[in-house]
Amino acid sequence: MRIFSGIQPTGALHIGNYLGAIKQFLELQEKEDCVFCVVDLHAMTAPYQASALPRNVLDAAVCYLASGIDPEKSILFVQSHVPEHTELAWILNCVTPVGDLLRMTQYKEKSRQFQKDLNAGLLNYPILMAADILLYQTEVVPVGQDQQQHVELARTIARQFNKRFGEVFVEPKTKLTKEGAKIMSLSDPRKKMSKSIPGSCLYLFDEPDQIKEKIMAAITDTGREIKYDPTKKPGIANLLIIYSLLSETPIPKIEKKFRTKGYSDFKKALAQVVIDTLEPFRKKHKELAQREVYVKEILSQGAKKARSIAQSTMEEVRKKTGLV
Repeated sequence: MRIFSGIQPTGALHIGNYLGAIKQFLELQEKEDCVFCVVDLHAMTAPYQASALPRNVLDAAVCYLASGIDPEKSILFVQSHVPEHTELAWILNCVTPVGDLLRMTQYKEKSRQFQKDLNAGLLNYPILMAADILLYQTEVVPVGQDQQQHVELARTIARQFNKRFGEVFVEPKTKLTKEGAKIMSLSDPRKKMSKSIPGSCLYLFDEPDQIKEKIMAAITDTGREIKYDPTKKPGIANLLIIYSLLSETPIPKIEKKFRTKGYSDFKKALAQVVIDTLEPFRKKHKELAQREVYVKEILSQGAKKARSIAQSTMEEVRKKTGLV
């Protein structure tokens, strides 16, 4: 089964990224045909520093590899290194109604956020994402809840293309985790964990002291009972989910363990779970950050493998659309 997923080169990964997506990748690469991409072209839709982009792309690749993506089992490459992405995106632009794009929730949110820099790329972002997915005849796309609507649009675009020009594309399906697809902010547990919210994130490569400090400062709720109740106790519920997913322990068992203890004891124990779980990632990240040539070679080989698949798809697309 072909799997595709992409990550923007926009800074360090946090545990929401790991639990909502990367943890799935590690399981999937053991048994499926996985294609992972650093989507640098998508990063251009928001204001960015051109001089910083190459380093951010390389850092994103290091993060992927440090978190467990294995280039012997998966394809890892940079989006702009495979020009078929943009070629297919233009063709898909010509079969996608503008109204479908204007309905995208993320576009509505981003257009409010970037009112002074509202570019066409922001509107067409989901079409490029659809091209990323459809180019590899992807069957399953593991994503967070915020990208689910975009995968549904990719399905719609695939149907529209196939109906107009003949069967070419597989209609991809979304894969979400039951829990962990939406880890909430440490500083505001009613909002998703985000790098844009101060004090929100536990980063995948944080040092132990940073992890302890952030967890001890995490917002909790009134009372002292360690109980999973997302409505009345969103702070503790979020921390319980993190503890459960990282330790692979059912929440009822954690509740029982801390039945006679308070928030401080629970937070100290959670901090240790996080530190222990993330230690191998920190170690690998430091090692790979010193091996730039090695990482670039992985990306180069990945692009060759990805382009072989992409060129095969585009040959069929060009035939069907008359671009011979």
